[in-house]
Amino acid sequence: MIELINVSFSYKGKTALEDINIKINEGEAVALIGPNGSGKSTLMKLINGIISPNKGEYLLDKKIITEKQLNNNIFSKAFHKKIGFVFQNSDTQLFCSTVYEEIAFGPRQMGILEEEVKKRVYDCLRLLNIEKLKHEAPYNLSEGEKKRVAIASVLSMNPEILTLDEPMNGIDPKGKKFLKELLLKLNASGKTIICSTHDFDYVEGIFKRAIVFSEKHRIIRDEDYGTVIKDEKFLIENNIK
Repeated sequence: MIELINVSFSYKGKTALEDINIKINEGEAVALIGPNGSGKSTLMKLINGIISPNKGEYLLDKKIITEKQLNNNIFSKAFHKKIGFVFQNSDTQLFCSTVYEEIAFGPRQMGILEEEVKKRVYDCLRLLNIEKLKHEAPYNLSEGEKKRVAIASVLSMNPEILTLDEPMNGIDPKGKKFLKELLLKLNASGKTIICSTHDFDYVEGIFKRAIVFSEKHRIIRDEDYGTVIKDEKFLIENNIK
């Protein structure tokens, strides 16, 4: 489903990703782990078409994704219908006047009829347990509530792939438990989940696979999630724990 071949990315001469090779299949639940600044967030942006590699190829469903293609409105709509991104900082993602409008924004941009938009909004409000917030302004919400709205705004477009950058950040334990159960449910329904995280206690049981980044912006391990997380020596040596 997703394949990166010899991908590198640098910004203003500073390396963020170095020679990355990854294959992620449909329906997988994959954790990206590594120290701060190792390239996890950059990889998320690249997968979501926010940036393009300086070197190498990014393939989605065996088709090469380029900056030129993403500048094409028709191609871009199809691409963003397939893959959704929940940012680490919800404030950078939420910009509408109410929660309802926020969740409706994506489907409206895709040209979906208003009756279907309304159905999707209410489905997502129920799924995230935020019906009571539908008329609230997003900037007035708590961090946990903002995160739920951000996730709902992505799910309303019904993407096949859901990518999340440190989704547990700033959320209380009850919210983390809710989010864990939601990700398990979404993955069980067939959605591919790709998530960067360092909150290992609260994500236990979600992921089958861990891709580990080093401080040199390279992948140093890619195997069973449980095996990686139990390797305390490896995690400490690589400044992950």
